[in-house]
Amino acid sequence: MNCLQELKQHYGQHEGYALYRLIMEECFELSHTDILLGKDNQISPENQVRLREITERLLKDEPIQYILGYTYFYGYRFHTAPGALIPRPETELLVDTALNIIKEGKTNVPPRVLDIGTGSGCIAISMALADCQTTAMDISEDALAIAIQNAEALNANVNFIHENILQPQPNTQQWDIIISNPPYICLHEALEMERNVLYHEPHQALFVPDTDPLIFYRAIASYAASHLISGGWLCLEINQAYPQEMRELLTSFGFKDIHIALDQYGKNRIATAHI
Repeated sequence: MNCLQELKQHYGQHEGYALYRLIMEECFELSHTDILLGKDNQISPENQVRLREITERLLKDEPIQYILGYTYFYGYRFHTAPGALIPRPETELLVDTALNIIKEGKTNVPPRVLDIGTGSGCIAISMALADCQTTAMDISEDALAIAIQNAEALNANVNFIHENILQPQPNTQQWDIIISNPPYICLHEALEMERNVLYHEPHQALFVPDTDPLIFYRAIASYAASHLISGGWLCLEINQAYPQEMRELLTSFGFKDIHIALDQYGKNRIATAHI
């Protein structure tokens, strides 16, 4: 059985071929047409060894983004490694939402932006490259190292700080926008997750207790209530299962004009509100 057949057997016909095609394009510079012409069967012995190594890692459910070492987010190429969550396409909507608030003249220009739980830095860096004065916070030193590497590679001016939002350090800094994609997957939801996510991406960046699914949102809302300027905005990626609970939580901290937006899959995904 060749690598393509093994991937199709493991991932299914469509996803298996999509992964194979991505490997051919990114690693061996072979197009879809080249595959149809059988040129993938003519790669050098050295590249055959490399293809086998990649295939074996995929058969162990390792994410292709970690194998390649990069992925694309908001049009930029980001380094990816196991220390940080892989950037998701739906999170681009969070960046879009924040940038639209700025474009609509609802903030100072340039706006001061804080990204809480930055991970790979994809949100903070995308905001910085859109001319925002951006600071990014994370509890994970591994994630911050990846984010700093990405900021340097993309020539983005971001101030990174090592801090736990559940136990924030006292400060008087004020922000125009606080943005975050915090951990929000309940432990019971792990049973429904893909193996490549569950077994390889950092659980610290994914999961919250079943008994307190809004733990990070409560901490972020509390922090934002005292660190946003008057009229400042909070932009959050949320768990689709808790839109009403999010409304109630944000209301309890004094936020107004709370709006829950759907993502491209029709799921409750982005919450915005201002103080």
